[in-house]
Amino acid sequence: MQKGQIRVQTENIFPIIKKFLYSDHEIFLRELVSNAVDASQKLKTLSSIGEAKGEIGELRIDVVLDTKEKTLSIIDRGVGMTGEEVDKYINQVAFSGAEEFVNKYKDASIIGHFGLGFYSAFMVSDKVDIHSKSFKEGSGVFWSCDGSPEYELYETDYNDRGTKIVLHINEESKEFLEAARIKAILERFCKFLPVAIYFSEVGEKKEGEEEKPINNTNPIWIKKPSELAKEDYEKFYRELYPFGETPLFWIHLNVDYPFNLTGVLYFPKIKQSYEIQKDKIQLYCNQVFVTDEVKDIVPEFLMLLHGVIDSPDIPLNVSRSYLQGDPNVKKINAHITKKVADKLEEIFRNERSSFEEKWESLGLFVKYGMMTDDKFLEKANKFLVMEDTEGKFHTLEEYKTATEASQKNKEGKHIILYSTNPVQQDAYIQACKQKGYIVVKMETLVDAAFINTMEMKWENVSFVRVDADIVDNLIDKQEGNETVLSKEETEQLKELFNINFADLHVTTEVKGLSPESAPVIATRPEFMRRMKDMAGVGGGMTAFYAQMPDEVTLTVNGNHPIYQQVLKNENAALKEKQVRNLADLALLSQGLLKGNDLTSFINRSVELLQQETEKV
Repeated sequence: MQKGQIRVQTENIFPIIKKFLYSDHEIFLRELVSNAVDASQKLKTLSSIGEAKGEIGELRIDVVLDTKEKTLSIIDRGVGMTGEEVDKYINQVAFSGAEEFVNKYKDASIIGHFGLGFYSAFMVSDKVDIHSKSFKEGSGVFWSCDGSPEYELYETDYNDRGTKIVLHINEESKEFLEAARIKAILERFCKFLPVAIYFSEVGEKKEGEEEKPINNTNPIWIKKPSELAKEDYEKFYRELYPFGETPLFWIHLNVDYPFNLTGVLYFPKIKQSYEIQKDKIQLYCNQVFVTDEVKDIVPEFLMLLHGVIDSPDIPLNVSRSYLQGDPNVKKINAHITKKVADKLEEIFRNERSSFEEKWESLGLFVKYGMMTDDKFLEKANKFLVMEDTEGKFHTLEEYKTATEASQKNKEGKHIILYSTNPVQQDAYIQACKQKGYIVVKMETLVDAAFINTMEMKWENVSFVRVDADIVDNLIDKQEGNETVLSKEETEQLKELFNINFADLHVTTEVKGLSPESAPVIATRPEFMRRMKDMAGVGGGMTAFYAQMPDEVTLTVNGNHPIYQQVLKNENAALKEKQVRNLADLALLSQGLLKGNDLTSFINRSVELLQQETEKV
């Protein structure tokens, strides 16, 4: 029998381990199961090259919970260890001193980097036992340690090839004696490990009950795309997200140079009312789950994607500072961006109608990417589409070509006319159609920011909302709007419309528009409306705009025949009501008539209608 002290330069490694790993204490199970997988895979390799003789039989890992004995065991049938190997791999943990260790690794999770995977067992255990027998000739060995630097190691008659690690769970960690808790950890971290993992409870197995592994040992991302059908990808998506809708499409990643990367990224369906969820991409390292916080690995605009990426070039335990500076991570990030852009361009080019059908969901990814990634913007300019109010889609170049003659202003800028609410802004859209203008829909979550960003990035392009001015002024200001009213009548009409509106800053002008145009048109100047919209969404530097009243211009159409009657009306009170109603109708079209003003408008309309009825 051998007794001794674990050879660590620190006085006692165990308090340090517990201090640094406590916040992630469930990881102990991932580490021990991963070690068991490694041992199984090593045996398979040694057998294939003839170094391990005879049949290796079924390679499996058993996780066994014994609530009576308060133990959790991880058992494999892998290479096993000799006494010398236990002494080498378990007892010799080399550190340069506790102080340096603490200073160097205080910001990072340390398991995995330094061979400490096994020692994570002491986070939850009063004592840890190892039973092991090597695939080589010789006896089995037993090792035990109670969390102090002292251990015992001796030969035993353990007859099963492989290793059994028994954790005697401590009082503070009794949650790990609950079957549901252990099963949840296994399903989270070990769901796709390449060796079958079985979980059982001592005394709980029913006779004749079929054993089922908790993991899928052959996930689709390790297969070649040529081996897979559409149904395989959709089935795997349901495995990842049991309650998710069928995805739009997917991208299979398979890179082996200059870094290793495999995975499948899915484009989910996204509706405007949908609460967008990030952190739906899972990061694996050789099929071992690492995290679902992949911000520095996946470009931010693709955080809305779902799926899996697996790279052995990203260590099992990564800190934010490590990721940000790692060259492989930057290469992976750039590669994923390129693959996504190439896939979108391919679908647009080969299946444009299908691409357009999916645009409601795709548009969010594309616009977000164009705003945040210039390399993506360069490619996306080819496949960004804008849907007009007639349901037709245009790329930027197609829109420019179609509006070359009608929607270029004096400075040579292309004016993209847009609507944020085609139903509410229908009157303005109809006026644009009569001019031959094309109005596109910009009504999604990101469009306000997208418009502002693209005006900076696209050359000679400006966006103007259909209600930013009267239709004659949307492309270029028209100053010569002659009215049939005399100068005196014009001033009188302007005075009648000098109304005090609560919570609105109103400017009134009288112009001579077409007699068929509305008697009053309410417009909202583009700049101020944008600032208020941005303040409502994001705050920041534009926050003070949110407190300002809505700015509205009331354009009174002096050529509308109704004013001939209004101005001749000698009943001042009636004249005031008629004018207020005309102004309120214009504000109503902009959604700016609310509360008491809306109630007054309804009551006044009924009153005017009754008066007209009495005349008849």
